[in-house]
Amino acid sequence: MAPALVWLTALMVVPCALVLALAFFRRGIYGGIEYTFTLENFGLVFDPLYAGIFLKSARIAGTATLIAVVIGYAAAYAIAAAPRRWQPVFLFFAVLPFWSNYLIRTYAWIVLLNREGLITQLLRWFGYTGDPPSMLYTEGAVIAGLVYNYLPFVILACYAPLSRLNPELAEASRDLGASAMTTFRRVILPLTVPGIAAGAVFVFVLSIGNFVTPALLGGGRFQMIGNLVYDQFLTANDWPFGAALAMALIAIMLLVLMAQALLADRASGHAAQAAGSADG
Repeated sequence: MAPALVWLTALMVVPCALVLALAFFRRGIYGGIEYTFTLENFGLVFDPLYAGIFLKSARIAGTATLIAVVIGYAAAYAIAAAPRRWQPVFLFFAVLPFWSNYLIRTYAWIVLLNREGLITQLLRWFGYTGDPPSMLYTEGAVIAGLVYNYLPFVILACYAPLSRLNPELAEASRDLGASAMTTFRRVILPLTVPGIAAGAVFVFVLSIGNFVTPALLGGGRFQMIGNLVYDQFLTANDWPFGAALAMALIAIMLLVLMAQALLADRASGHAAQAAGSADG
């Protein structure tokens, strides 16, 4: 484990420790860092202005996560139910967007959503003659971009437990008189909760700290916490406050990861208990 521990320590623990140390100093009069100990930066994080940005970021990330989980789980379920020989093909198409650059995928949404884009042209082809709808530079555009870019994570995370499910469990449920919906709700869904939780955490953690998608698809109108951290470091030149914001964001991510781990452990325990009861 030594190489992996050295790698994580050098490239994750040490940088995070340096960012945390910066958060306890002051911004210089002309920018830079004044090495005077203070806790003001962490106090500013809870200012209503910045706390509102945190809450808004969490709302947008949560909405994107919910949509991605619903679509991704349905896609993973369909792939797992397909013939075995076709499943690798469908998975290939699911992860195919990852073969292109993140910026290119985001710019593609600008082409789709702008007032003279492909969606507007398609509406006119169907006979729409009104003003072009305003789809770009909206909160919906930001959410759509986040869902599209992170959806493959959910599909892969949900496909793993679905593909390992014993088909005899669903068959036994149907033999006992359960409907298809009851079988899904009481057998299939509980056994795949760890995959759902893992996919949801992927989307939420990556979305709440994202600054590229809000900047491009939101046009700067919808500032998220990632944009605020970016601005503090590269525009306002207030590294200590930017570091405090970054550490608050990391703390939120750690709490989400801990909740996911507890949920997955609890679901695994219930699944093991159910399997033991069935064997008995």
